[in-house]
Amino acid sequence: MDQHFSLTSEVRDGRLIITTSGYVNNVGGETIAKEFDRHFAEGAREIIINLAASQVVNSVGMSFLIEIIERLEEVKGRLVFAGLDPAVEKMLAIMGLFRFAGKESTVEDAVNSFTKTPTHRR
Repeated sequence: MDQHFSLTSEVRDGRLIITTSGYVNNVGGETIAKEFDRHFAEGAREIIINLAASQVVNSVGMSFLIEIIERLEEVKGRLVFAGLDPAVEKMLAIMGLFRFAGKESTVEDAVNSFTKTPTHRR
């Protein structure tokens, strides 16, 4: 399995969009968390993580995503996942993370979802 990981990020309309490529393991998860931290410190509270080019997220990578969700919950922020591989989507669902984060097919759908009433809140 190719373990190379990379990400890009952009801020669009005040929303952070992180797009990953490769295996989200300890290295990938930490890289996502560091990018999130940088923008979170600057006030980003609406986050999209596009995992379309990441078909595998292991338990350590998942722990970093959970940490991001927890931090956003504390400030009433919002995370939406985009482009989920079916296996990754199933794992997020089994862990109950869609109670705290949204999911959309594309980044554009995720961007548009921020103008709708969130349905993932308790």
